[in-house]
Amino acid sequence: METLKLAAIIGALGVVYGDIGTSPLYALQACLGYVSKGGLKPDDVLGLLSLIFWALIITVTLKYVTFVMRADNDGEGGILALMALAQRVARTDKIRYTLMIVGIVGTGLFLGDGVITPAISVLSAVEGLSVASPDFSRFVLPISVAIIIGLFLAQRSGSGAVGKLFGPIMVLWFLVIAGFGLYHIVLNPRVLIALIPGQGIRFIYRHDLLAFLALGAVVLAVTGAEALYADMSHFGRRPIRATWRFFVLPALVLNYFGQGALVIANPQAADNPFYLLMPHEILIPMVVLATIATVIASQAVISGAFTLGSQCVQLGLLPRMEIRHTSKTEEGQVYVPQMNAALMIGVLILVLGFRSSNALASAYGIAVTGTFLCTNVLSALVFHRHFNWPLWKTSLVWGAFFLVDLAFFGANILKIFEGGWVPLAIGFSIVLLMTTWRRGRSLLFARWQQDSLPLASFLGRLPQSRIVRVPGIAVFLTGNPEYTPASLLHNLKHNKVLHETVFFVTVRNLDVPTAMGDDRMKCEELAPGIYRVRIGYGFMDTPNLPRSLEMMRDQGLPFNPMQTSYFLGRETIVAATVPKLGFIRRAVFLFMLRNAISATEFFQIPSDRVVELGVRVAI
Repeated sequence: METLKLAAIIGALGVVYGDIGTSPLYALQACLGYVSKGGLKPDDVLGLLSLIFWALIITVTLKYVTFVMRADNDGEGGILALMALAQRVARTDKIRYTLMIVGIVGTGLFLGDGVITPAISVLSAVEGLSVASPDFSRFVLPISVAIIIGLFLAQRSGSGAVGKLFGPIMVLWFLVIAGFGLYHIVLNPRVLIALIPGQGIRFIYRHDLLAFLALGAVVLAVTGAEALYADMSHFGRRPIRATWRFFVLPALVLNYFGQGALVIANPQAADNPFYLLMPHEILIPMVVLATIATVIASQAVISGAFTLGSQCVQLGLLPRMEIRHTSKTEEGQVYVPQMNAALMIGVLILVLGFRSSNALASAYGIAVTGTFLCTNVLSALVFHRHFNWPLWKTSLVWGAFFLVDLAFFGANILKIFEGGWVPLAIGFSIVLLMTTWRRGRSLLFARWQQDSLPLASFLGRLPQSRIVRVPGIAVFLTGNPEYTPASLLHNLKHNKVLHETVFFVTVRNLDVPTAMGDDRMKCEELAPGIYRVRIGYGFMDTPNLPRSLEMMRDQGLPFNPMQTSYFLGRETIVAATVPKLGFIRRAVFLFMLRNAISATEFFQIPSDRVVELGVRVAI
């Protein structure tokens, strides 16, 4: 049992803490940039260190580790799982819709973070070459581009084999940065007074607006806090909490305070305090270790984006995409080719456009703090309704967290023209895609329902009809189990036959990670040889329609895969006389519809048993 616990702890170190664990590479350096122009004063360094320390305590330790991680959705974490949990306890459809928008915005910003993290992390690590020798400066950009391309090309093979190396490397990383930080603290122990919150308060009082702007860089120290919650299902709550409180947090604090001690003793070290902590002789090995650590951090964010993308598809927020499972034993390890290509292009554009980690720091903060705010709103409702917290307690706790998050977000909004527009543009684009897809699908469904025949009417007329019944099993997919599928009506219109055995199959996307019990599969016989089948998939499940039908034999479903044909409708969208989607949104919807993978591939239906029937729909 102890071995399993140790394995979970090391695994959490390798996946969960990659992002926040590499923040010391650039966070304090970015903070010092705000006060170094007029000459660095020891009190300014101490004030910034105090703000970083208390940001780690309030945002990560208290908000995420202590509170947010309690709000798991059947063991799953992340903003979409939290959104689904909040919608479950919402009392009106209007509130559910609002919560969905909050979740979509948070998801968009998280995916924006997924583009920026690899860019800023890899750049900041490779920039250590410039510290080792100015002659290496011209190699920083090409090496960074090569590492990023290699990282994304390697995604198709999965992270399972490499994942075993992640934990030990991150253990080494945290021990090394903690050791060098401790060495400089011993040389200048005065830096420890930054643990007192009064140092940070005095810094804010002295600098006013400049201190507010500096908060936009302080938040870089808590990037990756969302990963603690998002990756909770992989390792469990206890290992993540234990590793943070007793290993990761102390290591980060020691390194930040060591950097501060160095800068107080030598203000010129503010140019790159992380690498100047180390003796010159080991800079190159340290650059290699930092680069590996940033690749691990990037891998964690990319894997999280893949998981989030697959959840969006299952929740109906994005069109069907190809989702490959890269591990035979770990269900959560997925690879999404379309998302991988989009992320790689986005990261390369950022690296070549901004060219340095300092320039990218301005773009980083808005994505992180925006996600913090969305998580805050959803968590407040969950704790009030799901955990039955009284309103005064919810307001006190989550109101305090909201004010902290709002201060961080406000400080970053001021940097919108310095690069802060990047995550906002990414987030807005993703929100546009998700809301357009959801709206377009709802219009399609409404139009289909308007033109469809109620199933009860069809079954009532069937005994008196002269429809020829032919041997075999026909499966018709339908979005509404109360209406006759359009594909069946088209089949009757053109072929004028009905199979002896007919399944009307409705696939539902559930707001739970994994469908269980009656929610998963249910069938009923409506008439001789005609069955209504309901199949539910959670947002972490892998849809496989033939396998689900096979499993329903125990419920009396006469399924024989060798005698089954699947009838699917293929929609052709045209503009209605009075279009309900604007020109731009209709174009976006049609683009997504054309690029979505087919239902045959998504539901893993044998292609040689599929019959597609065209349907023309005006929206």
